[in-house]
Amino acid sequence: MNDIRRTILWVIFGFAMVMLWDKWQVHNGNQPTFFPPAPEATATAPAGAPASAPGAAATGVPPAVPGAVPAAATGAAAVPGTAVPGVPPTAAAGPATAAPRERITVTTDVLRLTFDTEGGSLIRSEFLKHADLQVKNSNFVLLEESPSRVYVAQTGLIGGAFPTHKTAMTFSGERSLKDGANELVIRFESPDTGGVRLVKTWTLKRGAYDIAVRHDVVNTGSAPVSPQLYLQLVRDGNKPVGESSFYFTFTGPAVYTEAKKFQKVEFSDIEKNKAEFEASSPNGYVAMVQHYFASAWLLADGVQRNLFMRKVDTNLYSAGMITPLTDIAPGATKTVEARFFAGPQEEKMLEKLAPGLDLVKDYGWLTILAKPLYWLLEKIHGVLGNWGWAIVGLVVLLKIAFYWLNAKAYASMAKMKAINPKVMAMRERYKDNPQQMQQEMMRIYREEKVNPMGGCFPILIQIPVFIALYWVLLSSVEMRNAPWTLWIHDLSAPDPYFILPLVMTLTTLLQTALNPAPPDPLQAKLMWFMPLAFSVMFFFFPAGLVLYWITNNVLSIAQQWVINTRMGVPPQFNLPKFN
Repeated sequence: MNDIRRTILWVIFGFAMVMLWDKWQVHNGNQPTFFPPAPEATATAPAGAPASAPGAAATGVPPAVPGAVPAAATGAAAVPGTAVPGVPPTAAAGPATAAPRERITVTTDVLRLTFDTEGGSLIRSEFLKHADLQVKNSNFVLLEESPSRVYVAQTGLIGGAFPTHKTAMTFSGERSLKDGANELVIRFESPDTGGVRLVKTWTLKRGAYDIAVRHDVVNTGSAPVSPQLYLQLVRDGNKPVGESSFYFTFTGPAVYTEAKKFQKVEFSDIEKNKAEFEASSPNGYVAMVQHYFASAWLLADGVQRNLFMRKVDTNLYSAGMITPLTDIAPGATKTVEARFFAGPQEEKMLEKLAPGLDLVKDYGWLTILAKPLYWLLEKIHGVLGNWGWAIVGLVVLLKIAFYWLNAKAYASMAKMKAINPKVMAMRERYKDNPQQMQQEMMRIYREEKVNPMGGCFPILIQIPVFIALYWVLLSSVEMRNAPWTLWIHDLSAPDPYFILPLVMTLTTLLQTALNPAPPDPLQAKLMWFMPLAFSVMFFFFPAGLVLYWITNNVLSIAQQWVINTRMGVPPQFNLPKFN
């Protein structure tokens, strides 16, 4: 039965290696080898959403809602310098007398945003409270339009020759949040295009990462119009700069609806036209997610929206939603209120903004365990005031909560260690008779009242909790640039001197030395190789994760040492023999 226990441990180790390989494949843009993702919903992207031809628009107009307007009026994709389908060439860019294209930068206490008067689009977002980890003395930039990166937020109208994100607009408003003011309002107004004028009003608030975006659609013509408003995020498919190759975090679009909940979509699925998500809903949002940060378009609940994701160009994708407007009579105005979020994945803030928005901080299938663990971690931080010590405190509380389970596991291991000499002698006597060896081993376990599985089950029960804590520490933006002590100035970055990974390796080896040695010499050698191979990865993991693992190891060693001593099995180090 001791061999059975070892086999279970090998199965766990093998399964972990398989999962790590799958994550590595996904990180490099390939499909997982062993566990391909299951479809997250039953609907596919709206029909009739063709991609632009190579070399086409860097930012295209989304497809019209199927059946909402005559086919002749639906737009497929815009190409810079060319006409939007169904729109006269001059109308797509505005009349010749339109104001020259300009980039407008506005600043609040937490954001520095850059808008393009072409379409009134948001083309850059700089976070003044979050430093860039790659470029010293610089703030982190999420949205950006540059030769190396494309990540922008756009809105416009389809269903006719109406203003789009390619239409030249006129800017008005303040460019910085004044002292004592709580909000900053800017306005982009299009010329009359196709009998419609579009006015976009962005309202930024002090201390906020969400922005109110009001769209006033004015019918300046002589006949009723029925445009559709689109809100989209356009992004390249590249991973964020500086992301580690040793652990996986999701980068890509996501949809949330009340019916189907949080649905992530890989860029590779959009590329292959295999993206699956709920295509129509009266609630929810569309987002772009990456490690620590996210952006999202939000509409009020009850407003019907059609969701889309599509390829725009080579390595360029859009995700958004379209909401139809009711008939607008001549001279009338239809207003649609939306919100745009671009900011850090701070759980409390996200929960207040919209239902389900906190899920962009992706804990995966262990969300049900991870969220209360984060809540507890935050409470401990509120007391200790340091995220590093909060990690230590949380692991201590978890070890206390699981004390009796661990005690049973270590007591079982101590019994196994006590009878190990007898088992080894028996194996030597019956090494040529495996069947007799198994019978004698069962007899020894029965006489000594030892359950060889007793050390496994209590530990297996705890594994989901500690995996969930791993994801909490990996996903929490609070760890970014958060110091612990001495040389650790950023818990989200690897230890610059590799001291913590070395300590973790030593504690892992010490824990292995305290466990009963496997009877089989080959297994004994391999049991030393496993923690060494596992520890190598931690040299490149964030310091906060390594700190959590060290704390867990030290507490486990202390508890095992005490239990072994109480049971009359003095701690001995079972060092491997490699001769």
